[in-house]
Amino acid sequence: MSAPSLTNFIVKRPWLRRWMTPLANWYTDLAGYRKIGLRADDLIPEENEVVLKALKRLSAKESYDRVFRMRRAFQCSLSHQLLPKDQWTKPDEDTPYLSPIIREIEAEKAEREDLENLTIKKPATKA
Repeated sequence: MSAPSLTNFIVKRPWLRRWMTPLANWYTDLAGYRKIGLRADDLIPEENEVVLKALKRLSAKESYDRVFRMRRAFQCSLSHQLLPKDQWTKPDEDTPYLSPIIREIEAEKAEREDLENLTIKKPATKA
């Protein structure tokens, strides 16, 4: 999940953010995943060990909602149809629910690796 990102660079510069926001919204609409009822975090591939751990940490309701959205989108894909416009995912509903958990797991993993690689040096004793 950790990939190089320009997000922090863009967010820190208001002029660049104003310029990029309409472009980002246009790209998101063009992607079309909202038209079949999916959210952005539904598109994260599940083959990664960290993502599988994050999916296990989801609440029961959020996990059920994810499966429902995926099955409904698969049905739309099979029938080559889009959902009715009132069932599309709205931009305010498209909030990250899996990404924060993934970042948390990656931070835990990095901390664990740091602790495992920790070396303790004994102070030299005076004779």
